[in-house]
Amino acid sequence: MSQIFVRTGIHFPDSQHALAHIGEAMLAAGVVHKTYPAALLEREAAFPTGIALERHAIAIPHCEAAHAKSAAIYLIRPDKSVPFQRADDDGEVAVSLIIALIVENPTAQLTLLRRLFTTLQDPDLLEALLHVPADELAAQFQRTILEPERCAQPS
Repeated sequence: MSQIFVRTGIHFPDSQHALAHIGEAMLAAGVVHKTYPAALLEREAAFPTGIALERHAIAIPHCEAAHAKSAAIYLIRPDKSVPFQRADDDGEVAVSLIIALIVENPTAQLTLLRRLFTTLQDPDLLEALLHVPADELAAQFQRTILEPERCAQPS
């Protein structure tokens, strides 16, 4: 089970500032090792995570499981979209939702990434995550993204 952290009402001039914030915040929360902030920046530089969807763009920054102390997800809804390098080419996308993954188990990370890619293809679901009140964002994410996965796993 992942802890879910939420931040809204924040501005980043670019993805580097957003990633630095994620690294510092997750370090302060105690869910990552001190190697995490640098590893997150290096991973994003080598493998960008900006994804253009039907109506909006998201970013799913993450790094190797070795940098995690415990599983967590950090949802950030910035005031203004943040430019991130696209995962699929050299351009940039204006990201409206950042979903930082901190996963201890590489297999769980792949499963969660697949689940995110599949689920967030639904423009209405993403729209709901972008407009739900901040104090309900974690619960909405849990309900729509994480819980269906648990129900689909065999007992």
